[in-house]
This record gives sequence, structure tokens and C-alpha cells, in this order.
Amino acid sequence: MTQRSILAGTKPDVIIKTGVSVTVKGHDSDLVRVEGRSGLKVEKHSKAEVARARAAIGEHVLFDVHLKKPNLKGQEKDKAVIEVQIGGSGEVLVPFDSNVKVYAGRDINVLNIKGQVDAYAGFKLNLQDVHCLGNASAGWTMDIDCQTMAGSDVTFSTGSDLRFHIADLTSVRLRVKDLGGYWEARIGDGGKSVYLKSGGDVTFVTDQKVEPQPPDYILGRIEKPFAAVHDIDPNS
Repeated sequence: MTQRSILAGTKPDVIIKTGVSVTVKGHDSDLVRVEGRSGLKVEKHSKAEVARARAAIGEHVLFDVHLKKPNLKGQEKDKAVIEVQIGGSGEVLVPFDSNVKVYAGRDINVLNIKGQVDAYAGFKLNLQDVHCLGNASAGWTMDIDCQTMAGSDVTFSTGSDLRFHIADLTSVRLRVKDLGGYWEARIGDGGKSVYLKSGGDVTFVTDQKVEPQPPDYILGRIEKPFAAVHDIDPNS
């Protein structure tokens, strides 16, 4: 198992790309530590370089091509993105406050990140104890447990079962299309819009009051957060 580490600072932007599966964990360090079996590469790029690459070839193939250009005069030296590539499967430890983008041919597990996470998994996606959810998609199952989310009009899709929990989602219009059909609901004033599309079952997790919406007033699978269930006193 090959190991690499790079000094990243306390709030780095980290882009991880793996051919198979990856686990990403937050840790109390200013290092990005990587462990993988094959094709491992860890590099640092300026944000300006990344922006030029994204404009040229698109986000999803961003690091299939490497642009080696000198830093622009006057560019801030600390404006950098850490790029991690693993040919097979691996594990990546990043500083707690990192903003992370992950691409994997198969499975992605992300745990204990206080920044924003964007993740694109070919098979299974699992985000637990993540502060902010950005973009996410999975070819098979998706399990989301985040404190908040970026954006106010978002769509998340997966090929099979989808479990979705955003802790601070207290005002939202929810639209769901899963194996059982289509349904709509509202929490609070419906200030945000979330559309969940699944080839299996969607489970919407919330401790808020959920109101079914016309024309059919149908609700799908809704559950309380695990923590709320575990905290119930059986003698109360």
C-alpha cells in the first residue's frame, strides 16, 4: 500500500479522483494523507490554473488533462488546490475544514468534514457527518446525512435507493419521483426546492412537520433522524 502526504493548510480545496472506491475522512491536521494501491498521485495546483482547465475541458474531466503553466505575476501563493489521483481504491485524510470534490468509478464514503462536499459515484455514495452538501449523484444507492446544503433549488438523483437528511432544512418544497411514483410535500413556508429522483425508494429524513401537497395529498417514506429516535426516553 503506497502512502503520500502533502501540506495543505487548515481549509484547503481538495479534488479526489479514483478509478474504483475511496473513503475520505476529516482529521485534525493541516496535511492531506493518501493511501492507495496503484496509480497514486498527489499534486498542488493554483486556483487560477484549475479555473483555466475547467473552462477549457469541463469539470468532470478536469484532471484527465494536466495544465502545467507558471504562476501569474502577483498571484497569491496560498491559493492552491490539492489534487489526489488513485488508480484503484484508497483512503484520503483531509483537514476537518476542507472543501472536497470526489469522483469515483465505484463507491464513495465521506465522513466528518466541516466544509462542503461535492461527490459523484459510479455506484454507492455515503456522506455522514458532513457540514454542507454541494452537488451529488450516484449510479446506485445514496445515503446523505449533512447539516446544510448549498443552493436553494437543487436536484439529486440515484439509480436505486436514496436516503436524504439535511438537518437545517426547515422550509422546503419537496418533490420526489421514486419506484412508487411521484409525490410532493412541504415543510414550513417552502422557501427552498428539493427534487429527489430515484430508481428505487426515497427515504426523506426530518424532524419537521411534513405537509402533503395537492393534487393527491400522498406522502412517501418519511423517517425521523436516528439521533432523535435514540434520544427518546422509553419511560416517558
